[in-house]
This record gives sequence, C-alpha cells and structure tokens, in this order.
Amino acid sequence: MTSVTSLFAPVEADLALLTDNLKQLVGARHPILYAAAEHLFDAGGKRIRPAIVFLLARATTPADDILPQHRRLAEITEMIHTASLVHDDVVDESEVRRGVPTVHSSFGNRIAVLAGDFLFAQSSWYLANLDNLTVVKLLSQVIMDLAEGEIQQGLNRFDTGLSIEAYLDKSYYKTASLIANSAKSVGVLSGLPAHQSDDLYTYGRNLGLAFQVVDDILDFTGSTEVLGKPACSDLKSGNLTAPVLYALEEQPYLNTLIDREFAEDGDLEQAIELIHRSSGIERSRSLAMTHAEQAVLSLATLANSEARQALEEIAHYVLRRIH
Repeated sequence: MTSVTSLFAPVEADLALLTDNLKQLVGARHPILYAAAEHLFDAGGKRIRPAIVFLLARATTPADDILPQHRRLAEITEMIHTASLVHDDVVDESEVRRGVPTVHSSFGNRIAVLAGDFLFAQSSWYLANLDNLTVVKLLSQVIMDLAEGEIQQGLNRFDTGLSIEAYLDKSYYKTASLIANSAKSVGVLSGLPAHQSDDLYTYGRNLGLAFQVVDDILDFTGSTEVLGKPACSDLKSGNLTAPVLYALEEQPYLNTLIDREFAEDGDLEQAIELIHRSSGIERSRSLAMTHAEQAVLSLATLANSEARQALEEIAHYVLRRIH
C-alpha cells in the first residue's frame, strides 16, 4: 500500500524546511518548555496537516515558488495541532502517543498544560503577524473549535442517545476544523475568488471527517502497535464513535453495557464483540467513503497539477487504511 508520506513528494523539500523551522519558532526561552516542544516535534508525526497546506499552496500558486505566508501558515497549523494533542493527552491520561511517551508522562501534567498553552500562544502571535485579518479569524475559530470539541466529548461520555450528527459535529470541531480552515486560508493568501476558497474549505472539512471516521474504525480493527495507543481506548473511556453508534441501533444489550460504564467483569469485551457482530464498522466505512468522495469533488475547480493529484490521492489513501 502506498504510504502517506510518499504522496507528499511534491512538497518534500517544504516539509523538511518546516521541521527545521518549528523548533526555532518555539524558541529556547525556557529549557523545560523547549525540551517539551522538541520532544513533540521529534515524535514522528506524519505532518499531514502542513503537507495539505503546502500542496494546496502549490496547486493555487502559478509562480515557481509558494509565498512566505504559505510557509508560515503551514507552521502555525502544525503548532496548533501539536498544542491540541498535548492537552488531549492530559485530558485522556494517555501514556503514549505515536508509540512514544506523551509530554505529561515525561514532564508531568503541569508542564504539559503549560507547554500546550505556550504553543497555542506562539501560534497566535505568528498568526497575527501574517497581517491578514481573514486568516486570523479563520485560524482563531479553529482554537475555539478544538476546545468546543473536547468539551462536547467530555459531556457526552457513555451517552447512548448521541446521534451520528452530533458525533460528526464533535469530529468537525476536534479534527476537521483545523484542516478546513487552514485550507481556506491558503485560498485567501493565494488571492483566489471566494467560491474557490470555499471549495478548499469543503475539501478540508470532508477530508478531516473521513480521516476521523477511519481513525474511529481502526480503534476496533487496528493493533496497539499500529495505533500507537491501546486498541478500543475510546470505547473504554466512554467516547462513543460511529461504529458504536451504528451498532447500538442493532444490538440493544450494548446500551445496557455502556449505560453501566462497563462496570462488571467482561462488559467491555462483550461490547466489542457486539460491535463486531453488527454492521457498525461497515456502515462507518460507507460514511468515511462518502466524505472522502466529496473531498475529491471539491478540487474540481483547481487546474490539473502534480499537487492537485496528490491531494486527491490523500483522500483515497485515507480510505485505503481500512481496506
């Protein structure tokens, strides 16, 4: 199967430069914060979000090179994403991320929260220095959405009455908002007409939703080694995702197990078995496919290019992770 990093070939040099720049942007004002940030940026992430920014920038910029503002937007996007991961890991009490110890397990909760705050603040400062009010508004909305998504997830733990629509709203806030709004920001910086910038937003929104649904499927079908975290960890913590919500429609006893929060021995294992016995995973695959297809359609107004081809392939890659 094609790896996602091989799809980034048109922007490989851009991503290498980004990795060097990220540590410099954070700065070394405090050794502990710098150590925490360095730990994060060395954690082996795929850099999917900045890669999408670079590919969109190359697909929408007729000149030989992309704008310095595009590069800074990609860096800001990765800083916001990384900050959100630090806070998520504290909230979820996760010990590992991408197979390496989380910031809070290495440095303690206090430093982890401050490191996340520091990265959000740094990203906001660099965002303001882009001197583009529209982009400032788009990316500031993302930071609000991330908090909204985390709050919704916390309030809806073990809620068997959660609808697929509410699940997708939460998934948008937590995952898709950053991709969608950074994609639209590329269009704004490239000087595209409003309708084309909106198309880029639609691409990012649908790609982000497909990505999250696939992640939620893999929580039931992937191994701990592949996931970089314990399998079925979302279900265990009461975070009900698409496979669970669909399964609840077919398996009434699943409601009972979730309502009592897997309090009795064997409850969690029985719940997982019921989900696999249902069509929940298959219906979730269809949901992911719908959003991935809509993402590809949203690129129709872009001129044909190597970058556009890569953006289409990323949507297909997202689906290949579950086939």
